[in-house]
Amino acid sequence: MDLGLTGRVAIVGGASQGIGRATATMLALEGCRVVMAARGEERLRRAGAELRVLVRHAGSDPLIVEEPGDMSVRADVQRLITTAVNTFGGIDILVNNAGGPPLGRFDQHDDAAWRKAIDTNLMSVVWSVREALPHLKRSDQARIINVTSTAVKEPIDGLILSNTVRLGTTGLAKTLSRELGPFGITVNNVAPGTTMTDRIRPIIEAQAKAEGRPFDEVREERARRIPVRRIGEPDDVAAAIVFLASAQARQITGQTILVDGGATASVM
Repeated sequence: MDLGLTGRVAIVGGASQGIGRATATMLALEGCRVVMAARGEERLRRAGAELRVLVRHAGSDPLIVEEPGDMSVRADVQRLITTAVNTFGGIDILVNNAGGPPLGRFDQHDDAAWRKAIDTNLMSVVWSVREALPHLKRSDQARIINVTSTAVKEPIDGLILSNTVRLGTTGLAKTLSRELGPFGITVNNVAPGTTMTDRIRPIIEAQAKAEGRPFDEVREERARRIPVRRIGEPDDVAAAIVFLASAQARQITGQTILVDGGATASVM
């Protein structure tokens, strides 16, 4: 299937690892021109270099640029959008993806933690959409896709920051889908469940160490709680993002798509 992504310009946050990197890879292999963003410059540069090699091996000319920056800092977001436009002449796809807030209960977070969570997972979306919007309006296949969490459907104990702030992003996306629909811009969320990224792996490792059990045993125990009996991989989430960016997804907007192996119990 031709997804209609050849030549499209995509910005992908958190692209040095995990879901962001998997998304940047899939988009580049589909022919997108990709701007990869992440905080850690060294890891980002390495990921970009490895992606160029992969795309060349696939028989295509890689058009990839890295832009280090912190999505919780407005000036960094502005620079990211400027880099994309100056390098590739426009923007078609905006993938908002930033690391989740730290674990903890209500009484474990001070005002600084709340402000950081809001800036990282809500205001970063506000800033990136605001800066990219004039360019998205000029695209005939404009897509905004936010990576959130299944916590927006079923709150997760010990993740009060994520439970709260990501719901704000979900409400923002639903409202934007209605405001921006007349311009042909779709706005959706992809909500991963348990996915083997650098965020979940240390949690499993810590549990295994605390209980004196092998990592694989704890991982399989967690997998058995998921209806499909496996923990997701970054590629599983990236596949949903890439489809939402495609020409075929033009009628899908204002939605939150769960990629969780059926683990979330909510009906809606």
